[in-house]
Amino acid sequence: MKRLFGFCNYVFLFFLAVSFACPAFASIFGTVRGIVHDAQHRPISGAHLQLQAKSSDWKHEALSDDDGTFQFDAVPAGDYTIRISRDGFREYSADLTVVADSAPLRHFPLELASVTEKVEVSENAQTVDTSSSASQTTLSRETIQSTPGATRANSLDLITDYTPGAYMVHDQLHVRGGHQVSWLIDGIPVPNTNIASNVGPQFDPKDMDVVEIQRGGYDADYGDRTYGVFNVIPRSGFERNREIELLSTYGNFHSTDSQINIGDHTERFAYYASISANRSDVGLMPPEPNALHDDNNGVSGFTSLIFNATPRDQLRLAASARADFFQVPNTSDQQAADIRDTQRERDGFVNFSWVHTLQPGWLLTVSPFVHWNRADYNGFSPIPSLLPDQPPIPTDHNNSLYEGAQVSLAITRGRHNARFGTYGFAQQDDSLFRVVATDGSGSIASEKDSPSGGLLTLFAEDQFRATDWLTFNAGVRYTHFSAGVVEDKTDPRIGTALRIPKLGWVLRAFYGRYYQAPPLTTVSGPLLQFATEQGFAFLPLHGETDEQREFGLTIPVRGWTIDFSNFQTHARNFFDHDVLGNSNIFFPLSIERARIHGWESTLRSPRIKKRLDVYLTYSNQMVEGSGIVTGGLLSDPGQLCDGGGFCYLDHDQRNTLSAGFHAAFPFRISASGNLSYGSGFLNGNGPTHLPDHTEVSFSLSKSIGERLSVGFTAQNIADGRYLLDNSNTFGGTHWNYPRQVSGEIRYRFHF
Repeated sequence: MKRLFGFCNYVFLFFLAVSFACPAFASIFGTVRGIVHDAQHRPISGAHLQLQAKSSDWKHEALSDDDGTFQFDAVPAGDYTIRISRDGFREYSADLTVVADSAPLRHFPLELASVTEKVEVSENAQTVDTSSSASQTTLSRETIQSTPGATRANSLDLITDYTPGAYMVHDQLHVRGGHQVSWLIDGIPVPNTNIASNVGPQFDPKDMDVVEIQRGGYDADYGDRTYGVFNVIPRSGFERNREIELLSTYGNFHSTDSQINIGDHTERFAYYASISANRSDVGLMPPEPNALHDDNNGVSGFTSLIFNATPRDQLRLAASARADFFQVPNTSDQQAADIRDTQRERDGFVNFSWVHTLQPGWLLTVSPFVHWNRADYNGFSPIPSLLPDQPPIPTDHNNSLYEGAQVSLAITRGRHNARFGTYGFAQQDDSLFRVVATDGSGSIASEKDSPSGGLLTLFAEDQFRATDWLTFNAGVRYTHFSAGVVEDKTDPRIGTALRIPKLGWVLRAFYGRYYQAPPLTTVSGPLLQFATEQGFAFLPLHGETDEQREFGLTIPVRGWTIDFSNFQTHARNFFDHDVLGNSNIFFPLSIERARIHGWESTLRSPRIKKRLDVYLTYSNQMVEGSGIVTGGLLSDPGQLCDGGGFCYLDHDQRNTLSAGFHAAFPFRISASGNLSYGSGFLNGNGPTHLPDHTEVSFSLSKSIGERLSVGFTAQNIADGRYLLDNSNTFGGTHWNYPRQVSGEIRYRFHF
């Protein structure tokens, strides 16, 4: 297929024009604003305010005006301390959490000074966003670092431990029953339309400073990946002072995960860079309790640069390059038959942002980006096959290049917090599919293809604060997708947040529609002939359309936060995946209808006695499909479910729970633990489910002086082994990971 260079040029010319006219996606910035008043709610003017980041040297200062109001614009998401002082009043200090794209109006009461002056410290961190229609989770670098196993290069424990309904199954992250999720860096998307083509991670958790996790109820500027959005704010260098950090780990299965990083900052410039390497004898989930042919290794590099060119202009750059290698695990029979399949992955991106404050409350962000991703599955086995089913030797190479930009304008004024913008990219793929028969015939089916396409979105969103206790959110998102199919969708999203006075409880409600563009995958020629001989047909993939309803309640109590959510997602052309026979060539497919509904709850504690905090997440959900397979490889044109109606899909797990703690002890010793529970995924085609399963993980660390720390981590302490899933997916049947134990040394020094 001829590449659509015209479309690519069109996209960039369009962004060049709109960047000066109509400034699309989520940002990393929020707005901190409020009113300083006395005990009688009379405004206090001339109060000095200092907003200080907890984990870096970032800080801003301001004075309250005649109405007692103040506003900090372009505040990166994360945890902060605000300090307020005014002659005649006691100094006030409070912790607060800034959420991207939020601008809640907070009240700060000052008390008259007494004879004995002291700082008034608020007991409770202001962590509840009283204006959002959906719940979200914000994790700091300290939380990620202290969570057992969360900093491993191939780990997504930072997501599954703190997000209801999130779990790893057949080597893929699933949230709320689906695996189409979006990763953002500095609020800029890292696009990848290839569904489940990668088993390696997008980011190394060790490079994260803050990550915001959203799992539904998105505003119009947060895209369309219904099942999860992860907005990563990388380490910037503002938390460092001419420091180099060395991290080295070693554990059983000859595992190691090491990194060297460097960072520094001045008043206007900050930089951070890292190089990481990892390897293990247990990489992917094995198909049997004993891991055979399961090595993995990887290397990566990352950098983040921030330059405050002027008081109104900030330049940000984030770049990454990584390479991963996985042996595809074998069964005992496959190992004896000399099957030696492998997966190689390469990934790199460069994201640049110009953040310009037009005037107080007006923030313009222009962000071009490039993302390259390659996933190569290489099969190897004897010819003819030594296995009775004579599986073909598969080769599946896919190379994708994305070039695009996003332009957004955020306006925070009075009762309004509005965002307008556009986002889009051009995509070019190079694909190679090949299967070689092992039945002695020597027949080969091979196909090369170079499809291309593009996506363009426009959105508008406003958060209107009708009163101090009632906020309305409304937006609309238009999407144009052009490739093998051309589709246009306009999706509304509306929500509300109601704060109950005095109690401080927040009631939320949301309704929205989404459109998820399909991958460019095509099957034709010899490969289609091979698929036909195997009993398959192929239909073009169309985009998934989703309708989501959600309501929830957040209860803050003395620093504790309890959150409940109920959601329903109804999908058309629900994206899933299947393999071509037993070849391990992994193709996306779409199911006519799917419905996912459930209850979710989270519990977060404050820092108790400055030594202990606890957390809990729980989800009860059902994931069901109905109708026929409408796109991709079709092995059966009939109904998906016996007898029609709805039936469970392979990643249905009714109950999922995670609970844990972080504790600080004397002598600079800290400990963390996590318990994870699942009631079992679908057993084959169902309707029964596999047995439930529980794992416990633990970590312990000690700081020795200011520069050195040592640590110990044990995951799946009891070494409980269980069949996790037996669906027809990448690598086939999957057992959980065995017990993994490792030690860690972390050393910092100045240069």
